[in-house]
Amino acid sequence: MNTNAIEVKKLRKNYDTFLLNDISFDVPKGYITGFVGPNGAGKTTTIKLILNVATADGGQVHLFGEGGGLAANEHIGVVMDAPLYVDEWSLGDVEKALAPFYRQWDSGLFADYLRRFGLDRQKKVKELSRGMKVKLQIAAAFSHDARLLILDEPTSGLDPVARDEICDLLREFVADAEKSVLFSTHITSDLEKTADYVTFIMDGAIAFTGAKDDLLEGYARVTGGPDDLDAGQKKLIIGYREHGTGFEGMVESAQVGQLPQGVLAEEISLDEIIIFMNKGGEGP
Repeated sequence: MNTNAIEVKKLRKNYDTFLLNDISFDVPKGYITGFVGPNGAGKTTTIKLILNVATADGGQVHLFGEGGGLAANEHIGVVMDAPLYVDEWSLGDVEKALAPFYRQWDSGLFADYLRRFGLDRQKKVKELSRGMKVKLQIAAAFSHDARLLILDEPTSGLDPVARDEICDLLREFVADAEKSVLFSTHITSDLEKTADYVTFIMDGAIAFTGAKDDLLEGYARVTGGPDDLDAGQKKLIIGYREHGTGFEGMVESAQVGQLPQGVLAEEISLDEIIIFMNKGGEGP
């Protein structure tokens, strides 16, 4: 039995100024997988290839244990930072536009979610707040029996309360072990609360893919005085940066013992891992 909702194998896309370089990762069923990396790392390109709205130059994407295509799209819900609905549409018009594309569209369920989310069927798309537009997309996804949600920056610009509501909905969704989420976001605090797995992409290549806790436990944030490290020790520090009172950076947890006792090693956040990785792989 296949245990992955998405399997990306050596996926490649070559643009004039960017290369998605033979990336591979899985999105397991029943879990939320965070997709992180700096701007321009390749997250949106990868999502377009998974959804078959762009053509790969190499590699494969398997959805639900099979190839992609229209049959797989029946079971995928996509939630973007802004919905691709006409501003002048009412929410009833949204349903009229979407329902013919899904054999399992459930009008009663859509109405239930609109009520649950406090969405007025007569309102126009342009009258909704950002948070309500995200909830509208989720309502649509939940109403055609989606087994996979793919989210591309849906919580950017939302206040903490709205973001927390969205995260609760995602956790509720994957309570069904056959359902999965691929969650691309710059707000890594949302992933620290919700994600089980993380795929970290940089410069079109996978820097890490696996359990979120393994990534967080694999590195430590380190700080110290200006003279604490010798030249060899500095080379252990990822994203090494000097400031007026000393230095800061990140080190692999297994290498903390190679640093002097005066250097402070602390737990690190996903946000800090991305920042330090983006600064560079080694100290000077």
